[in-house]
Amino acid sequence: MADREYGFDTLKILAGYDSADNKYSVSPPIYHTAAFDFRDTEHAENLFTYKEAGYLYTRVGNPTVTYFSERVKALEGAKNAVAVGSGMAAITFTLLNLAAKGGTILASPYLYGGTIDSFDRLFPEVGVKIKLTRNVLDPVALDKELSEGDDIKGIFLESISNPNAYLPDIDAISKVAHKYGVPVVVDNTVATPYIYRPLEHGADIVVYSATKGLTGHGNIIAGLILDNDKLDYYTEDKYPQFYEPIVMLKGKSPKDVFPDNFFIFRATLVYLNLLGAALSPNDAYLGILGLETLSERVAKQSSNALKIAEYLESSPAVEWVRYPKLSSYKYKEVADKHLTRGGGGLLSFGIKGSKEQEALFLNNLKLFHYLVNLGDVRSLIVNSPDTTHSELTDEEKELADIPANLIRISVGLEDVNDLIKDLDQAFKAAGLLDADSSAA
Repeated sequence: MADREYGFDTLKILAGYDSADNKYSVSPPIYHTAAFDFRDTEHAENLFTYKEAGYLYTRVGNPTVTYFSERVKALEGAKNAVAVGSGMAAITFTLLNLAAKGGTILASPYLYGGTIDSFDRLFPEVGVKIKLTRNVLDPVALDKELSEGDDIKGIFLESISNPNAYLPDIDAISKVAHKYGVPVVVDNTVATPYIYRPLEHGADIVVYSATKGLTGHGNIIAGLILDNDKLDYYTEDKYPQFYEPIVMLKGKSPKDVFPDNFFIFRATLVYLNLLGAALSPNDAYLGILGLETLSERVAKQSSNALKIAEYLESSPAVEWVRYPKLSSYKYKEVADKHLTRGGGGLLSFGIKGSKEQEALFLNNLKLFHYLVNLGDVRSLIVNSPDTTHSELTDEEKELADIPANLIRISVGLEDVNDLIKDLDQAFKAAGLLDADSSAA
């Protein structure tokens, strides 16, 4: 697979795996083992000092997990990758790796609530400052911010934001960031590589919660970190952690051992190894199965989501709708330019009514699952301000543009007409539509 260029749909089924290495098993085996035998003492030493590739302990490496990460790497167009135990682990390991010696991460305020919660509570405890600012999304304002700050170690944002479905211009943002030698980290969870590939737009690092649309079935917790191996920004004066000797490497630094992969290598050696958020082989296998239907799933979710967004925009029960393919979308110009395969399955809307009516609406839905995941084959719905983003302060909610009446939908693969009828009847049950009106 490495010697030729293949299309996306070929890669999602075949990339990163050779049956000849696994007794010609067509499907990647589950290496359900905690540890691996050493051939001899020399082999053990070589593995522990990274002189030889191989596996020694599943916490830091397992063949099934490798097959999963290699397949996503191919789909993303990345050069290096590591799979970890969750999307939050991917974010945490990445930002700690960038700011290991302290410093500031500039972050978009348009993020998943759990990410912002970690920014408020976890990172300050380890000496990393996170600054939430809309300047990240404005190239002119970002240029000014970077020119005035000498300790900025990275920029973090989501390609399609959760729950607003905002789409920043990563090309323009990356161009400004690179002017100051600052890498750009993009959480591409909502988009998936089928919809958008941030590395092609100037981003340096991509992270995923593979729990969601990437695998699609809602049965695993998993995360990934990927990069493009453009490592010139990590200079020794600004990022000394990559150049400092590590005892386990017999006095060598991550850059000495893997000059073309020292960012991912250090994240694996230090954070995955020592903090232990490992992805299990069984979950990696389920992730591989999910990838095999990525294109078909996301294409239909995008089609369904647009029809639902158009229905909601025409409904008297709805105040506003946010979805990339609507003409009223805040970032429509960027969406038309970059989201050529569809707008994805995530949308949000403002419900017209009291909190009591909102509860009646949610409680009367029959086809939508009321829960806090997204990207599932099933359609999901949640009142984000009271659940996924309930950790945010009132000021953070205002900065993130999350009004109290926001409802988030993750559209699945059901018949879209059935989904629209379900929304319609729930609006009626909540007293937000006349009983004799019909769905569009």
